[in-house]
Amino acid sequence: MPKNLVWTWLSVLITFSISTSFAQKKKVINAMSFNIRYDNPEDGPQNWHYRKNNVVRMINFYDLDVIGMQEVLVGQLNFLKENLSQYETIGVGREDGATKGEYAPIFYRKNRFKVIKSGTFWLSETPNEVSKGWDADLERIATWAIFTDKKTQRKFIFMNTHFDHRGDVARIESAKLLKQKAIEMGGDLSLILTGDFNLTPVSEGIQTLLEPVDKINLQNTSTLADLSYGPEWTTCGFDNRPFVERKVIDYIFVRKVAKVHRYAVFAEMLNNLYLSDHCPVFAQIEL
Repeated sequence: MPKNLVWTWLSVLITFSISTSFAQKKKVINAMSFNIRYDNPEDGPQNWHYRKNNVVRMINFYDLDVIGMQEVLVGQLNFLKENLSQYETIGVGREDGATKGEYAPIFYRKNRFKVIKSGTFWLSETPNEVSKGWDADLERIATWAIFTDKKTQRKFIFMNTHFDHRGDVARIESAKLLKQKAIEMGGDLSLILTGDFNLTPVSEGIQTLLEPVDKINLQNTSTLADLSYGPEWTTCGFDNRPFVERKVIDYIFVRKVAKVHRYAVFAEMLNNLYLSDHCPVFAQIEL
């Protein structure tokens, strides 16, 4: 076969391979749930000051499209915004609906997604105002946004939350409220839900969340994924506790998606530091 014909065929194959890869990449959303651990001076060598640059490196490395974070204080939020300029953010502080207290922000890639609507509600009997719900110890919130994916023109709703760490009733009622709000705001749209739920998979709160109701039938990406990677826990606690004592309490749930290609819990250490006392949870989702 003439050399020029060989190179022509090679060029066609390479172009086809790149185009196919790009088309596949366009379809998927790389999503993450990540409790970054609030900036606590008492954390000593595990303090945010020593971890923050590693967090930025991790987010850049994994080429994430949308991230639901928890325990983010305004100083941490500002640092991340300054160092992750490819993202826009949505969210408010839970203690005043502005800047006080922890955020549960959504970071989204601004060149890929357009925000149609967004907002925050409190996990309580009065979700439209700053409040504590049921037997919760603290104010708890959910941040949400309806996006259009500029690459595919698909619309979806993304929700991010952090359930209370003490209130048993609050966690169950929060699960019910989340599903109610997902229907109210997102209708039949595909849904991605991220969060630190402070609940193990067998808990009543998670079972309440997964129980099909009306238009909501949530599924755990860890059970849907074609490929999985990482430990069977999402908390590390900055210590050397035995692996059997570590728990899964961070999740990415979905509804009405075509496929979950990959699921992972990233438990690596950088410079002998965990990124947080929680591991980032990752899912590659095709709507």
